[in-house]
Amino acid sequence: MPDVVFSVDQAKSMRDQVVPGHNRWHPDIPPAATVKPGSSIRIECREWTDAQIGNNDSADDVRDVYLDGCHMLSGPIAIEGAEPGDLLVVDILDLGPVPQEIGDAPGQGWGYTGIFSKANGGGFLTDQYPDAYKAIWDFSGQKATSRHIPGVSYTGITHPGLFGTAPSPQLLARWNERERALIATDPDRVPPLALPPLEAAVLGGTATGEMLSGIARDGARTVPPRENGGNHDIKNFTRGSRVFYPVHHRGALFSGGDLHFSQGDGEITFCGAIEMGGFIDFHVDLIKGGMETYGVTTNPILMPGNVEPRYSEFVTFIGISVDHETNTNHYNDATVAYRNACLNAIEYLKKFGYSGPQAYLLLGSAPIEGRVSGVVDIPNACCSLYLPTAIFDFDITPSASGPIMADRGACAVST
Repeated sequence: MPDVVFSVDQAKSMRDQVVPGHNRWHPDIPPAATVKPGSSIRIECREWTDAQIGNNDSADDVRDVYLDGCHMLSGPIAIEGAEPGDLLVVDILDLGPVPQEIGDAPGQGWGYTGIFSKANGGGFLTDQYPDAYKAIWDFSGQKATSRHIPGVSYTGITHPGLFGTAPSPQLLARWNERERALIATDPDRVPPLALPPLEAAVLGGTATGEMLSGIARDGARTVPPRENGGNHDIKNFTRGSRVFYPVHHRGALFSGGDLHFSQGDGEITFCGAIEMGGFIDFHVDLIKGGMETYGVTTNPILMPGNVEPRYSEFVTFIGISVDHETNTNHYNDATVAYRNACLNAIEYLKKFGYSGPQAYLLLGSAPIEGRVSGVVDIPNACCSLYLPTAIFDFDITPSASGPIMADRGACAVST
């Protein structure tokens, strides 16, 4: 087994670990460990909310989740000899839920998918689904099933939602400048346009005193992806994948977490994957000067692994960049088009007995494929959503006999 360079006791908060992790991006967060290029390492992870969500039949915990302290990241891990301008080469060797444990924390035999309320995070379809909902998933090998969404089982493409390197002080300042400028265009928007640095609930690893104060004052929130990697939520970032991360700061300072048992393209409910804690094994190496050599400045490069479910038949839903309720055209807007593809899929699944929230949770967590199919045929962008038919234990394909309507139970709702 690879060397465990960051360990987690799942019975304790990330704040109470022997070596705590962190929940901001900042170059001054001290490394939790240092490894040599060519090393194979294991990083253990808490679920991203620090296990605020319970295995129960109420979504009040999703409604009330405290987001100021999220994500809980494991690391940073310093790579010996890494310097700005290098590429950090990361291979995923293995990952999964907490091994051989059943317990109260997500990842200990179970996980969850949540629809966050519009007032607390929101989601891709938050205007249509502004309230909080939840589905609990039980793990059996590579399969997940839910008492809250009966009739389906998924073979998960297990992956980390979030890993990245530390920003330089200059890059961090650029992030904060542009995100504050975006917020200023509509400062009262709900949910907000972006999340600025926040001193409340900051966790800076082993930093204390003035160093921790600086991290609290300027540290970037971990919600979006940025030039360092971060919260990409790419479902095919799984076993066998290789990622080339830009190194912006000495030592690279590699961190992450937010493990997912399964997810659809887009993670549309915001907490749309099947969220869990667990472990991830990496092999790490360096390409010296790789950023200049390969022209990599604002993004990592991903080579997906070849491990994924063999779904070959799909029902595909199309969306175009039109607001159908107001009959308003949006020029080549892929976001509007994919939103419509999702809404079209939800309306279809409701004909089989699922509620709107159940269908929304299903699309966030199932291994759907989302594609930008066309952005040149003005004025309408076209996006498509591929829903695997084999995840259902009944036929969802259109036929002359009509959909199979049945009682599909209910997801967890908030009071």
